[in-house]
Amino acid sequence: QVQLVESGGGLVQAGGSLRLSCAASGRTFSSYAMGWFRQAPGKEREFVAAINWSGGSTYYADSVKGRFTISRDNAKNTVYLQMNSLKPEDTAVYYCATGPYYSGNYGRYDYWGQGTQVTVSS
Repeated sequence: QVQLVESGGGLVQAGGSLRLSCAASGRTFSSYAMGWFRQAPGKEREFVAAINWSGGSTYYADSVKGRFTISRDNAKNTVYLQMNSLKPEDTAVYYCATGPYYSGNYGRYDYWGQGTQVTVSS
């Protein structure tokens, strides 16, 4: 059974940084794309960043481009999201997901983690 476990969320002041991690198990991690999504209260889940199976290709939402970096370590079965210059509007529950396709469409991902809360204070 595929499991994804996020960690690294917390409370940070605007302008600060956090690094989220997502540890995967249950299938060959290096064969699948990974994505990060987020959901703020009262809003729909939105795409943040995605990375292909090798880490050679990445894709970002315009709202985070230049501030967030997605990366992966296939030897550790882990994907990361480095978040810099955080803004209050980045406050949300952040979810990692895995799937066969590298995409900004959440329907392309077949397994999801439980989420980790990120709160950015102004």
